[in-house]
Amino acid sequence: MRKEPLFDTRTTGFAAGLLFAGLATTFVLTPFAPVDAAEVGASFSQGRSRFSVVGGNGYAFNESYLVLGVGAAYFVADGLNVGLDVEWWTGGDPGIVKVSPSLQYVFYQVPRVAPYVGAFYRRSYLEDIKDLNSAGGRAGVYIPAGRNAHVGLGMVYESYFDCDESTYVSCSDTYPEVSFTVAF
Repeated sequence: MRKEPLFDTRTTGFAAGLLFAGLATTFVLTPFAPVDAAEVGASFSQGRSRFSVVGGNGYAFNESYLVLGVGAAYFVADGLNVGLDVEWWTGGDPGIVKVSPSLQYVFYQVPRVAPYVGAFYRRSYLEDIKDLNSAGGRAGVYIPAGRNAHVGLGMVYESYFDCDESTYVSCSDTYPEVSFTVAF
């Protein structure tokens, strides 16, 4: 029996080149004027909201997908947010939608960048296949990209529940994430 990969969001070839070029451009164009912790922290203070967009490629069930996502979170305390993200995996079969409630802490006290750590639960809705549940953690940094806007660069570890190891290559995954967030 052939084993199928679960969700692989690693970028390869042309997409990896685009990702690298985008990150390099972000670093070059991001103003590196001194930013103090209070200025960085304002985006992550209690009562603020953040909105994010995510885009990239993914690979699942021997299919290549375009991954698009949106998210929102509310800061219940300085640096601590609760959020909900949705991803649509298009261009492959089966159709996939992922819904992820999350909890994240942003270390806004650090000057110039804001490291973050977080945890999430995810429900993956698979067209004509049994849905999958997973949980994981993430860590990375937010880099200022304008007033109240940040580019997020990080890594994610995700582990799938009730995963049939005789069917899938792996029941866990580690992958990079890049996001653009705006706080209000």
